Amino acid sequence: MIIGIPKEIKNNENRVALTPAGVAEFKKHGHVVYVQASAGENSGFSDKAYAEAGAELLPTIEDVYSIAEMIIKVKEPIASEYPLIKKDQLLFTYFHFASSEPLTYAMIEREAVCLAYETVEKADRSLPLLVPMSEVAGRMSIQEGAKYLEKPLKGKGILLGGVPGVPPAKVLVLGGGIVGTQAAKMAAGFGAQVTIMDVSLARLRYLSDVMPANVTTVMSNHYNIVEAIATADLVIGAVLIPGAKAPHLITRDMLKLMAPGTVVVDVAVDQGGCIETCTPTTHEDPTFIIDDIVHYCVANMPGAVPYTSTLALTNATLPYALQLANKGWRKACEDNEELRKGLNVANGKIVYRGVADAWGLPFNEVESVLNDLATA
Repeated sequence: MIIGIPKEIKNNENRVALTPAGVAEFKKHGHVVYVQASAGENSGFSDKAYAEAGAELLPTIEDVYSIAEMIIKVKEPIASEYPLIKKDQLLFTYFHFASSEPLTYAMIEREAVCLAYETVEKADRSLPLLVPMSEVAGRMSIQEGAKYLEKPLKGKGILLGGVPGVPPAKVLVLGGGIVGTQAAKMAAGFGAQVTIMDVSLARLRYLSDVMPANVTTVMSNHYNIVEAIATADLVIGAVLIPGAKAPHLITRDMLKLMAPGTVVVDVAVDQGGCIETCTPTTHEDPTFIIDDIVHYCVANMPGAVPYTSTLALTNATLPYALQLANKGWRKACEDNEELRKGLNVANGKIVYRGVADAWGLPFNEVESVLNDLATA
């Protein structure tokens, strides 16, 4: 198969979808890999390293899309990329369709095959391609939140861990999944007073067992959230419903219950956000203020630490990408239930229910689309 690795062009997206080591693996299996020149530079991987691993370098993004059968990316295509995408071209990347109606319609129109990292799912319901970036984003949420609590950045002027004789900051984490767990661990490590909420009592039991003493677990419900935000200094939104929009746990009206200078970091913003007032921002302009509350809503947080993120992402995606290349996407999805769940759009049809429901569009069973393609 011909594999294409374009340079990411989303604002301040510094990651790249494949390392030179990944290129070498594809070559070992007999595939051809084209990498756009300078695609890996911001992640610390030179064109020379890619060439030595066996990649062929192309000067422009148009060249990569034109020649590739499978495009491997980090973030969803943006508007300028839509016309480059060919019918039946396989795109393997994060899509988050439920948060972007224009992207959804564009991929249907292009009749691309869209296999989304974020909905590849194991039998135990874990999301193996979302986990590494969720780990990065969860840890970064505390790093960024601590920074924006500083007074020059319009925060309360509170040091997250406090000092002897001065109490630490109060951190509220909404969601006890991968993002929330990593955020709570980091905040606890800073010395903050941490509350983590989840709707699963079993998950809260687990977190209570593994977290340090400065982390308190609380059942997530409207009453408890309202009570907690009144005294929180930093709120982390870490709620995920795979492939669907996140629910709004904090509404616009609830902001008035929070003290001025409180910081909210909505890691779920690429799935619509669990804080109603959050809209996607960029690393170039990461925050905005509503009702004296500092909102940090960068949709590609791991892009700020691209070396770590690229290595972590490739470690997770490469085995799946090799299956797609070795077998072709149809056979790979027939053989592997995890990959089949990653299919969101195929043959101009939506085959993932969460995406169809998000935009009121028809849902098609994956098996029926695969059968139609097999008999076409």
